[in-house]
Amino acid sequence: MSVDTALPVTGLAVVAHAAGDLRVQDVPVAAPGPDEAVVEVRYGGICGSDLHYWLHGAAGESVLKAPLVLGHEISGTVVQAAVDGTGPSAGTPVAVHPATPGPGTGAAAGVRYPADRPNLSPGCTYLGSAARFPHTDGAFSRYVNLPARMLRALPETLDLRMAALIEPTAVAWHAVARAGNVKGKTALVIGSGPIGALVVAVLRRAGAARITAVDMHPKPLEIAVAVGADAVIPAGDEAAIAAVQADVVIESSGSHHGLASAIQGATRGGTVVMVGLLPAGPQPVLISLAITRELELKGSFRFNDEIDEVIAALTDGSLHISPVITHEYPVEEALEAFAVARNSAESGKVLLDFRPVSPGA
Repeated sequence: MSVDTALPVTGLAVVAHAAGDLRVQDVPVAAPGPDEAVVEVRYGGICGSDLHYWLHGAAGESVLKAPLVLGHEISGTVVQAAVDGTGPSAGTPVAVHPATPGPGTGAAAGVRYPADRPNLSPGCTYLGSAARFPHTDGAFSRYVNLPARMLRALPETLDLRMAALIEPTAVAWHAVARAGNVKGKTALVIGSGPIGALVVAVLRRAGAARITAVDMHPKPLEIAVAVGADAVIPAGDEAAIAAVQADVVIESSGSHHGLASAIQGATRGGTVVMVGLLPAGPQPVLISLAITRELELKGSFRFNDEIDEVIAALTDGSLHISPVITHEYPVEEALEAFAVARNSAESGKVLLDFRPVSPGA
């Protein structure tokens, strides 16, 4: 669709209705607010949270109470700029920062958080999230209205397909930043799915001396090597993991088994960053080992302005992440795409292509 033309009244979208009930359907294209731009989405990356809403009707403690348009990892083009004059002009290719920080209301009101870390604000909402009701619809829609402040203009030289990885790469960038200066240090990455592989790529760019990646399956380990891992270890080889003794460990598997491996694989005085989100409730942790080794255990949640650094690194070619994309499907085949994304043994990042299918194609 070219810019400055009339918008359609509906657009194809990927909507989770309940556990096991994922639909590709037309949704209304509402009139944008004065601070909103209309974006024609080109690519969307399927995230673990999208899979959870499909499979379980919930992502952690965020439970579906109404149909939810999924998706927060997108790239596209502005087809109608915000009428208040903010944000990119029509025709600009963009990535999206999907967070809306806020102090919170009700029980969250008055909860303290560092002002320079808005990702920790108790009222923060995210595209494609059922954390609050009414839910915050996502951007897996051919046309989507987004606050202009969410949009990040992209250079024409940056492929929109690659730009779909900007949001998850910012998550990985934030996790590596939480570890401090990694230049010249040894690093261990537990879990080599899309986030873990992106962590490897960011560690490589940041100058880590040696990077070891761990996963249960060969395919993710192949991807980890392709983006910069020096060595790989099967997740079941506990002795080999423990022998790494890394200065920095990034846990991205989101399981207590992975966290145990992270603690065992860290050197004395090392740092363990936990970016993989474990299930809610108590979890078994090798805390005595963490204490006696004086490990620093750090959480990592989403990101703040790291998205701008990611865009700069992709633009200047210093960050190599293309092998993380393994599959691509037209949005009309989203159900098949989600099934492939669910199979972590065979896929990395799976993309949806939102371009209309040409007649006879």
